[in-house]
Amino acid sequence: MLLEALMTGVWALAALWLGLALIASLLSIWLRISTALSEIVVGTIAQLIIGAVIGSAVLGTDESWVKFLSGVGAIVLTFLAGAELDPVIFKLKWKEAAAVGLASFLFPFIGCAAAAHYLLGWEIMSSWLAGVAMSTTSVAVVYAVMIEFGFNTTEYGKTVLAACFVTDLGTVVALGLIFSPFTMKTLIFLGIGAVVFGVLPWLTPRFFWLYGGRPSELETKFLLLCLFEMGALATWADSEAVLPAYLIGMVLAGTVGKDHALVRRLRTLTFGLLTPFYFIRAGSFVSVPALIAAPAAFIFFLVIKIATKIVGVHPVTKYFGSPNREAMYTTLLMSTGLTFGTISSLFGLSHGIINQGQYSALVAAVIGSAVIPTVIANAFYLPRHLLPHTDAQQAEEEPVRPLRPAARRAE
Repeated sequence: MLLEALMTGVWALAALWLGLALIASLLSIWLRISTALSEIVVGTIAQLIIGAVIGSAVLGTDESWVKFLSGVGAIVLTFLAGAELDPVIFKLKWKEAAAVGLASFLFPFIGCAAAAHYLLGWEIMSSWLAGVAMSTTSVAVVYAVMIEFGFNTTEYGKTVLAACFVTDLGTVVALGLIFSPFTMKTLIFLGIGAVVFGVLPWLTPRFFWLYGGRPSELETKFLLLCLFEMGALATWADSEAVLPAYLIGMVLAGTVGKDHALVRRLRTLTFGLLTPFYFIRAGSFVSVPALIAAPAAFIFFLVIKIATKIVGVHPVTKYFGSPNREAMYTTLLMSTGLTFGTISSLFGLSHGIINQGQYSALVAAVIGSAVIPTVIANAFYLPRHLLPHTDAQQAEEEPVRPLRPAARRAE
């Protein structure tokens, strides 16, 4: 009886989460916004309403299986973002991607750390932690937006995703150098990682050629095995599981990224089941009453982050020839934050670098940066000239030609 009651609760909770995901999808269609964005907002509102009416524990954000699905969603989504990088375009656009990514990391890192220390009076280490948390760009949010509008298939989208990787790599390196001493675990992780990233591009296509293309979905199992193994090794080495996921995606971009059928199946798994748990859970961390009671720090960090991103990224995009609308759209997408920002904040709280109040302000600003820049970018700066030209659009633009006599006879 106890087991039956436990399983009933699990299925009911799963139904609640997928119900919220369905509502978020409908809202994204009605409001014409990104699904990732609507899921974050739905998570925030659901936690507020359910917490006020029944209790915050009802949503089950701390359930182990919810955390697992959320984590897998972040890992696979990050892997797909890495797999979308076209090696040819990356070689062609590496200067632009590196410059945008470094500016996107460096300016908020220094600016937010200085503002936290000199304007808010935070301690030195707390200020550096704030700089790390605010310097991030959310690969998950940016990739979801790219998928939503089809930019992921364009040269522009692939360049932006490459810049996101550079930004978050800077964040991870800064977090490790400042707060996590280089240990033997780190050396082991780097050594094994170098071997794995070197072998996978050679092994994967041969393995898929020999055993792939079967109903057992061997390709998916192989990729998930690699992601989970490297994720476990990264966590053991005090790093983050999403970092090797992105690197695995990058090194397999020439193999997995070109297998469109496999990518579509992975997207179905990811966007249909996994990422709703990730984005809704991220939104549920925002405490609306706490923000209303003390909005100053949250607004402060959000404004400083976006301002420093604009100061750093916008001139770089203009230098590489982007028109005003495209440059601002890129800048606002690079201003988003979620995964590494919340990870960095939680790292600071768990290690006593920041207190609960500082943590709440940082997490709220991070999640706010996932929502507000995205809304502004898609509403006012969407570069429609870069949207992929679909068959439906082509049909609308081409004049309707009358049927030839032979065609009429065939009817």
